Amino acid sequence: MPLRVAIVDDDAPYRSAIADLLALEAGIELAGSFPDPLDLLAVARDPARSAPWDLVLMDIEMPARDGIEATATLKARFPDLLVVMLTAFEEPERIVRAIAAGADGYLVKRSDAREVLEEIRAVVAGGSPLTPSVARSVLATLRAASPLPGGVPAGEALARYGLSEREAEVLRALVAGKGYKEIGYDLHISVDTVRSHIRKVYRKLQVHSAPEAVARAIRERLV
Repeated sequence: MPLRVAIVDDDAPYRSAIADLLALEAGIELAGSFPDPLDLLAVARDPARSAPWDLVLMDIEMPARDGIEATATLKARFPDLLVVMLTAFEEPERIVRAIAAGADGYLVKRSDAREVLEEIRAVVAGGSPLTPSVARSVLATLRAASPLPGGVPAGEALARYGLSEREAEVLRALVAGKGYKEIGYDLHISVDTVRSHIRKVYRKLQVHSAPEAVARAIRERLV
């Protein structure tokens, strides 16, 4: 079955460009294109329907309704629906709000076509990647809000969660704001292997996204 993707963006030319990009990609079906989240939420509120999409590319700042609020509503209705924020904004506060609302990824609009498709594939594969610049913004915000506590050495904390040395290396790379390809290059492993390690890290830390993993690593001195 093709991956059903919906786009929500009030910028008509940009929305059209993304639609054209998806139309050319094998295995992806454009299942909806909306100028504002209210139209999409009207479909999502139909109690007789399951989610008509597998993944939603969601803009943030739109006249009718904020995309972050719409994401929270979507996630409450369809917890398994994947939502990737696709926006021009990189402010840490917006990023953290989007993550708290349940966003599965955060991609800035200046990303090229290849990066957009890679993000979609990574999210579908079970990851929650952020671009390096976005990851660094999240990291700076979390560090400012949550100073490192004392008391528990990092090695003991890692052992408590049962992380292997390689999984710890991958977690440290996530905290440093590195992307999947950069992690793979640094550790001399494939991107697929990186994704496999990250899924294990998520499971052991009992989190569902890279930002959540980074937040836990900082707060509990795992790195």
